[in-house]
Amino acid sequence: MILQLELAPGSMINESDLQERLNIGRTPVREAIQRLVRDQLLCVIPRRGVTVTEIHADELPMLYETRALMEPYAARLAATRGTSADWDEMGALFDEASTHNEALLGLDRRCHEIVWRAARNRFLTDTLDMMYAQSERVWHLYLGAVGDMQAAVDEHREIYDALRTGDADSAAALTEAHVRSFDRQIRRALTTPSTT
Repeated sequence: MILQLELAPGSMINESDLQERLNIGRTPVREAIQRLVRDQLLCVIPRRGVTVTEIHADELPMLYETRALMEPYAARLAATRGTSADWDEMGALFDEASTHNEALLGLDRRCHEIVWRAARNRFLTDTLDMMYAQSERVWHLYLGAVGDMQAAVDEHREIYDALRTGDADSAAALTEAHVRSFDRQIRRALTTPSTT
């Protein structure tokens, strides 16, 4: 709900409403809130409550410069540590490819998750997962201006080819280009005046 902006940046979180909406108990909701605070998707404001964190345009360069360092490192590790089962799973995703942006975003996430898992470093995976979640919120915020996700999926096919052959240098370089491409699209969206 946060990633897809159903719970908008800055909105207050009401535990009772979430329990009712999700049909789950108080403890799972509280545990989820604690995790989302840790992942910087929610923040606790003393004497006010819990809110969805804002998306600040001035912080986006920091997000993408960090991802542009860490994602290629994960790809480099995955190229050497990944198994044929990892790459079979990733390759199968391309057979299911859709032309719908939301489905393509899901495919993008799954590709990243497979690479993180194949890197066999849970600390790296946890950090990258948190950063990807922030990027996903940004994508949803600027959905119309970013355009379609087909190019991102095409980039994943190239990354997949490098991973499958164990070419760590190419996998890292292609992954960095993939992250930087998304960063450029977001920067363009931020500087292009809205037509609505």
